[in-house]
Amino acid sequence: MEELELTYLAKELPPKLKESPSKELLDIYIPSSARHPILRIRKSGSKYEITKKHPVKDGDASHQLETTIPITEEEFKELNQLSGKRVEKVRYYYKENGLLYEVDAFKGDLAGLVLIDVEFDSAKAKNEFIPPSWCLIEVIQEEFIAGGMLCGKKYSDIEAKLSTFGYKKF
Repeated sequence: MEELELTYLAKELPPKLKESPSKELLDIYIPSSARHPILRIRKSGSKYEITKKHPVKDGDASHQLETTIPITEEEFKELNQLSGKRVEKVRYYYKENGLLYEVDAFKGDLAGLVLIDVEFDSAKAKNEFIPPSWCLIEVIQEEFIAGGMLCGKKYSDIEAKLSTFGYKKF
């Protein structure tokens, strides 16, 4: 399946975000030896899956080919024993002006980082999108912000790069 999305650093939290539906996510990226692993094992509430993403065209992270395989809780429990790089976050499903935003508030070592993803059903919609005022700056092409690059890191590891965008820790 193809995915068209943009990712933003949060300038502030959207109004009434805490009233939006949310899920706790645990992502495990493998292999742990890779600089930027792209195979992800995910627990999303009571849903489990394995996903692999890669750009349709090199250099454009906003257009990805995504392959996802649902797995059982039992399969996840076994895969959870792998030594992959991990990241935990709360994903809020926030709606505004007819669009769904996935607002990820990171936990643990990345606490203070808030990213906002918005997916589109066409390149035209993506290209015409005007972000809401609570989005700071679009960072989809910034490799350091990709899930496979964030996993296993601490906020202090990315703080200097975030500050170049004027990002303030939450």
